[in-house]
Amino acid sequence: MIEPESASIPLEFDEAEKKALYKAIYLRRDVRERFLSTPIPDPVLRKLLDAAHHAGSVGFMQPWSFVVIRSEEVKSRVKGLFEQANREAAQVFEGTRKDLYSRLKLEGILESPVNLCVTCDPTRNGPHVLGRHTVPETDAYSTCCAIQNLWLAARVEGIGVGWVSILDPVSLRQVLEVPQHVIPLAYLCLGYVDQFLPQPQLEMVGWLPRAALDDVIFYDHWGKRNAG
Repeated sequence: MIEPESASIPLEFDEAEKKALYKAIYLRRDVRERFLSTPIPDPVLRKLLDAAHHAGSVGFMQPWSFVVIRSEEVKSRVKGLFEQANREAAQVFEGTRKDLYSRLKLEGILESPVNLCVTCDPTRNGPHVLGRHTVPETDAYSTCCAIQNLWLAARVEGIGVGWVSILDPVSLRQVLEVPQHVIPLAYLCLGYVDQFLPQPQLEMVGWLPRAALDDVIFYDHWGKRNAG
């Protein structure tokens, strides 16, 4: 854990630090395969969780909790949930899209040394959280910030992370014995890998291209492309 040594901290990072940050952002990948059996040392895993725990959150609510899963029995049960949900998801696609979907590797539940369920507790810190009155979903948004922190920290450590979204959250809650009021927001697979892909997997196989940056930027009003 890194804490400022004094009340005065630098306003700007040096060039090497900036370069490292952007490198981690651009080289982050959603990893579904090529996991190694090498265990993640506890101190390293704790560093990743601490990075997640230092994410920004609306009203400093910190609604997240982390369920670390190493049990093969629990992983196998979650893998079963994935297989059922994946069969159902495949039915919404047709033709070549369905064929491509069937060939995609979409999880590494059993292959990864650590699985991690990131949860969100909407009741944490009571019913009145600063800044949340008009947008109650900010608890989930804040938890996603924690996930991104963990993802980037993992990439720096050479650890792959894959988000398994093809899971029924009700069934997952039952398997992990998560309380009814707590949301199992993300199920992640973590582990060292023998390779990070040069591009996101779905971009490489032609599922979708990366949108052009200019296509997703508007100025002052929705749809206004030009500034000023």
